[in-house]
Amino acid sequence: MLMLALGGTAFQMAAAQTTVEFWHSFGDAKRADWIKARADEYNKAHPSVTVVPSYKGGYNDSLQATILAARQNKAPALVQIFEVGSQLALDSGVFQPVSSVKNVDFSDYIKPVINYYTINGKVNSLPFNSSSPVLYFNKDMLTKAGLNPAAPPTTFGGIIKACDKLKVALPDTKCMSLALYGWFVEQWMSEQNADLFNNGNGRTARATATTLNGPAGKKIFQFFKDLQDKGYITNTGKLADTDGTNAIFSNQRAAFTINSTADLGNQIASAKTAGFQIGVGVLPIPDGTKRNGVVIGGASLWISKSITKPQADAALDFALYMTNTKNMADWHKLTGYYPVRNSSITSLRSQGWFSGSPLQITAFNQLLATKNNTASAGGLNGVAIQTRTIMEQGLQKVLGGQSVDATLAETASQINAALTDYNKNFK
Repeated sequence: MLMLALGGTAFQMAAAQTTVEFWHSFGDAKRADWIKARADEYNKAHPSVTVVPSYKGGYNDSLQATILAARQNKAPALVQIFEVGSQLALDSGVFQPVSSVKNVDFSDYIKPVINYYTINGKVNSLPFNSSSPVLYFNKDMLTKAGLNPAAPPTTFGGIIKACDKLKVALPDTKCMSLALYGWFVEQWMSEQNADLFNNGNGRTARATATTLNGPAGKKIFQFFKDLQDKGYITNTGKLADTDGTNAIFSNQRAAFTINSTADLGNQIASAKTAGFQIGVGVLPIPDGTKRNGVVIGGASLWISKSITKPQADAALDFALYMTNTKNMADWHKLTGYYPVRNSSITSLRSQGWFSGSPLQITAFNQLLATKNNTASAGGLNGVAIQTRTIMEQGLQKVLGGQSVDATLAETASQINAALTDYNKNFK
């Protein structure tokens, strides 16, 4: 009887094994291997749980695959979803707020980061990879043009003036490699303390219209036109092609570029290979603007609704482990993404990380100085992917010679139509 009881217990333990499928969007070996290593560590420490991470394509592909899998009752337990997919993820109804799985103390998370993912008073997802844009510049080129690389331009006007000097000193080099990227438009709206959408940037009620066709949006589109009119801008012509603008910059065919802090490690490595000194500055903003702060980019971790309670508990527990103080500090060192936790920043400082990596300081200070309001919290809407594309197409039209006013009116009209069409599903 004793042997039968023991055998029964062993069988029950085997049956109680909990599997957590984790779908992410990092296809490169460096980041995917880091995630797998954390899963292996967690699995070893928790024999009754098996976390299985797998790459499911880019952010949009992964989100759509998750929604489809949920409808087939095959949803993964944990999913990495990009920040502007938050409203669509909420509206899909296939996820549960992480704050409803169990009580979590979110006080250690960097305020601008946790603010983005707090919607209707609930923390819906756990911050993971977070970033914001900064100005990258070629110190050697600035020096040749008589500019001070220790004081890079901080405004649109400052960029134009720097370009004026660079054109004289380096006539065969373009001034700025700048992608046609809707994320940048979102950032510049925030920096002007201007909501991109009505109804508190879509946070007090569902967004029904964009405010892009106003003074703040005009300054952004005018900046692109000014750069184009003076022959100072270059890119691949493709929408949102930051890889292309990175390549132009790292090949020393442009003195400036704007891109994510998550690219810092790669940018430093590329500059070293190419043989030039790289600098990092704050995101330049419109002249006369009081800096409000950046909107967090990147992605967070969402927990599916249709899974079992043990799976949900294990998914959240692993997510908290992967984003703990030490792991987020290590993640930051590896990738350049923000470590999302205040305790991770404290740890990095105590290790002397910022003294040895001074280029990181600018990005951190820019994030930590961000003011807490609806503009910096980021705009929420269910057609954010489409909205970004519409804005990018608008920038493309401006560079093609269409007037700023006409382009903004057309862009806003298209965004509003997309919002109206989407919102019909929620009446």
